[in-house]
Amino acid sequence: MRNKNHHHIENDQNFKNLKVNKGISHSETVNEAAAQRFLKKSRKMPGIDAFFEGIRKGDITLLSQAVTLVESSLPEHQRIAQQIIERCLPYSGKSIRLGITGVPGAGKSTTIEALGMHIIRQGGKLAVLAIDPSSERSKGSILGDKTRMEELSAEKNAYIRPSPSAGSLGGVARKTRETIILCEAAGFDTIFIETVGVGQSETAVHSMVDFFLLIMLSGAGDELQGIKRGIMEMADAIAINKADGDNVERAKLAKRQYTNALHLFPPTKSGWVPQVSTCSALNKTGIPQIWDMVNEYVKKTQANGYFAHRRNEQSQYWMFESINENLKSNFYNNPQIANLTQTYKQKVLNEEMSSFTAANELLNKYFKTIK
Repeated sequence: MRNKNHHHIENDQNFKNLKVNKGISHSETVNEAAAQRFLKKSRKMPGIDAFFEGIRKGDITLLSQAVTLVESSLPEHQRIAQQIIERCLPYSGKSIRLGITGVPGAGKSTTIEALGMHIIRQGGKLAVLAIDPSSERSKGSILGDKTRMEELSAEKNAYIRPSPSAGSLGGVARKTRETIILCEAAGFDTIFIETVGVGQSETAVHSMVDFFLLIMLSGAGDELQGIKRGIMEMADAIAINKADGDNVERAKLAKRQYTNALHLFPPTKSGWVPQVSTCSALNKTGIPQIWDMVNEYVKKTQANGYFAHRRNEQSQYWMFESINENLKSNFYNNPQIANLTQTYKQKVLNEEMSSFTAANELLNKYFKTIK
């Protein structure tokens, strides 16, 4: 059930100590010149049928082109992208979606690569996507994981796709969810959704994955003070990385401390008890155990019905999020409203009108323009 704080599903009372910010404003995903060039080439682009058939065959080039269309803000690209997604939708939903976050310096990229290589060696196909909040100063992507994951990048059964900014965190998240559908239709049976650092994007990731993994370091006493309780509550498992050399004993201590901390939280709706494990992504130790834990969770939640229930909840949530995103986009892109906004903004700054009155008048004028 959606409550009044419906910007994010995690704002309900189960995550009462977690504050969700709206995110920073970014430049568009595709710059205007590049977008226009791409649009000119669209006559030469494959048709919807060719895109669909290529994606179903696992053609990475066509998959990447389709993802580019999803990420574009141009209406023509969005129209084509939505048709491709509709065709692919019946062939999606069969993967394990794993959300991964971690504190800076925890070795997140190394862990993702080690876990990803383990999955591929077992015969799996892996797509690594990202929720990238981008650099506030440069407006560019700060994600460099594709260059850091050299071994994984070279695998034919791995697909790594950084997500650029799309005007808001909600926009990035929606496009990432649509990319998941395309990747699943292309035959990827495991999807990693990665966040950049610990911050506002975890809530968006949590609302589109089956299992949420938090990567931490030893020295739990200090780390527990620095991490938001809400992120801890979202975690289905905590992996304490860099448990090697002189860190082994500290990692064991951290495991006990995190385990005790998790026991203070209310029971999960899934019936799963969050677990803590230690690993060394560098030495590849403890990595198979993490994947075994994920599979154990999937098996348990599929058996008790929670897995399907949560997927359904997420689908409903993203329907409403898409409505919110489209309404906001249509409002701000309306030419008449764009002209009036500055006038009302100045009235508010001059204290000639309250913020609430200005907002109501702008909304009333907007609704009149679309009648």
